[in-house]
Amino acid sequence: MDERLVAFERLLNIMDDLRAKCPWDQKQTMESLRHLTIEETYELSDAILKGDKQEIKKEIGDILLHLVFYSKIGSETNDFNITNVINSLCDKMIYRHPHIYGDVKVDNAQQVTENWEKLKQKEGNKGALSGVPNSMPSLLKALRIQDKARAIGFDWENKNQVWEKVQEELQELQVEVKKGHQEKLEQEFGDVFFALINYARFLNVNPEDALEKTNKKFISRFNYMEKKIISQGKALADCELEEMDFFWNEAKTLEN
Repeated sequence: MDERLVAFERLLNIMDDLRAKCPWDQKQTMESLRHLTIEETYELSDAILKGDKQEIKKEIGDILLHLVFYSKIGSETNDFNITNVINSLCDKMIYRHPHIYGDVKVDNAQQVTENWEKLKQKEGNKGALSGVPNSMPSLLKALRIQDKARAIGFDWENKNQVWEKVQEELQELQVEVKKGHQEKLEQEFGDVFFALINYARFLNVNPEDALEKTNKKFISRFNYMEKKIISQGKALADCELEEMDFFWNEAKTLEN
């Protein structure tokens, strides 16, 4: 028997045991698991950014357990089970890959994406942007919106046009800064962010990854600065900005 099937059957049997015998697992619902699943997804994201392959493996396992857990709960209410989930997924993958399982020809990954979005729209007669989750973080949501718009041909022609749009939005922001109208100011900030995300897309930069790497870099430098100041018997609040800048720049130098 395929060792993959043996491993998956073992997981399903463990899930059955936990649901039947463990008080904590018996208590869980889809709603109670939801925030834990989101947390596990972020932990997988962190592991990927760190490039820690063993941690990635662990976090994939945690998410897989959650997916099996949801399927187990669904089977108890006769709404769906793990077999339905997997077969539905397989059917969808076959349908959305006609260049593999049909006679459609594609030349590159972009054509695959465009075909995927067109097939999605046919499935449920939904709008092109309907598949973007409302609860998705705003930065990722903007990127997905732009990707989906691109898939149906609504996009800029080149990165220079997008950069011009960024400059235009920055100028509009400055106008509202001078006026001091808070609501309009917020709107213009949003437009700047959206335009920058668009520009990142044209540069093949994932803005979420880029921002998270900057967050981690800031944390690393700040922690270094704080540690140095504390080692001198001082507190950050008692230091002048010039002193903090000295250790901040020292941290930057060490990075390089």
